[in-house]
Amino acid sequence: MSKIEVRNLKITDYMELKKSMIEAYKNWENSHWKEHHIQALLEKFPEGQICVLVDDKIVGSALSLIINYDDFGDDHTYRQVTGNFTFETHDADGDVLYGIDVFIHPEYRGLRLGRRLYEARKELCEQLNLRSIMAGGRLPNYNEYADTLKPREYIEKVRMKEIHDPVLSFQLANDFHVRKVLKGYMPGDEESMAFASLLEWNNIYYSKSQKLINTVKSIVRLGLVQWQMRPFANMDQLCEQIEFFVDAVSGYKSDFVLFPELFNAPLMAEFNHLTEAEAMRKLAQYTIPLRDKFMEFAVSYNINIITGSMPHVMDGKLYNSGFLCRRDGSFEQFDKIHITPNEVFYWGMSGGDNIRTYKTDAGRIGIMVCYDIEFPELSRLLADQGVQILFVPFLTDTQNGYSRVRNCAQARGIENECYVAIAGSVGNLPKVNNMDIQFAQSAVFTPSDFAFPTNGIKAEATPNTEMTLIVDVDLDLLKELHNYGSVRNKKDRRKDLYELKQLNRSK
Repeated sequence: MSKIEVRNLKITDYMELKKSMIEAYKNWENSHWKEHHIQALLEKFPEGQICVLVDDKIVGSALSLIINYDDFGDDHTYRQVTGNFTFETHDADGDVLYGIDVFIHPEYRGLRLGRRLYEARKELCEQLNLRSIMAGGRLPNYNEYADTLKPREYIEKVRMKEIHDPVLSFQLANDFHVRKVLKGYMPGDEESMAFASLLEWNNIYYSKSQKLINTVKSIVRLGLVQWQMRPFANMDQLCEQIEFFVDAVSGYKSDFVLFPELFNAPLMAEFNHLTEAEAMRKLAQYTIPLRDKFMEFAVSYNINIITGSMPHVMDGKLYNSGFLCRRDGSFEQFDKIHITPNEVFYWGMSGGDNIRTYKTDAGRIGIMVCYDIEFPELSRLLADQGVQILFVPFLTDTQNGYSRVRNCAQARGIENECYVAIAGSVGNLPKVNNMDIQFAQSAVFTPSDFAFPTNGIKAEATPNTEMTLIVDVDLDLLKELHNYGSVRNKKDRRKDLYELKQLNRSK
């Protein structure tokens, strides 16, 4: 008699897991998860990663995320729901347990192990008080019937047991029902002819609890700082000016305040006798102390702060980095991905490689530093992770440079059906090499449809004047746009002709 055990997956299980995955997906090249994928899933949601063992050998697994289903709706793809395989879409406060994979080694498929995995998933769904389990189910036998049956007809015949489909028949036997047919759901699934069934199992024990505090907001207030470059004798003076703006913007009960790129450049004046590259590395010594100040302000003024960017030395390399300082005391670091020729030539800067969105108490946001907004692929990857607001701290010296940032930011808002907020610096720094003049007009851009301003501009600052811009944006309007807009840029891409992939880097 075989010994069968169902338990949570561990990273030390990976090599055995990989062997079973390769056997389970023999007809699907490169379909198995890499170790860094499993590591990321275990870090984000260890309870949702389940495996089954026979005689202490891993022979199958069920992998899951928790999502806020309203962020995706019924017309989503596998890449979207997994955040392009980054799993940044996992939301511990979500309402649906979403199955992203389940498989059993072919030699063990007669033992009803898949049913055990599903029972464990159902138990988890009930324990977490989630309203349902959902998944996009492959239709691996559909290719044999595609010439005579439409996907819906095929699903109906499987339901009536006139046709057997190894995935759908199993799901139906486990009390799942089909909500609709998905097209273009799974990349590389030729057996299913790019179709999938959207499946749901309802948790009858689900109890919707009313949240009175800490609910995700629909109306989000943004505060943009159009910062004037001016001499500061020391960091304390700089922090006084930072606190002035944080205080002013938080006084209007803003949810976010955005500072520009390299706003702390005035502190380089004392290093003007050095080369530009040396001066920038000296400026980097202020970055962590400034981050700590921002974190203090975020908590004390109850506002999420996007610090703009600052030079930051890591492992001997110079990066253009900033921080999202949440009002709950946590923080995240972001790095400029694309480095301009001047930044390389004068300062020797390197580009970062972390492409991700950030969950906040006021929506899912992305942060792209200046030049990054001029690369549409980058923002599209963030859109696939569910970004609602893109924040763009920038620094431009001429109107030409500003026009590139502005026009590209406005295009990104239309393409990705999200809000884009840009904030830059104005004024002059006569005693700082390579940073002498600035030009900016901070603004908030919107998609272009009936629910938004006709020109796609929610608000904009006076050019080249120090000021703040306070703007309200409605996240619910984005949900309406995604599903019922005049055009639907996110959904109407011809994924049968082209697709965008993020190259996941091993840790």
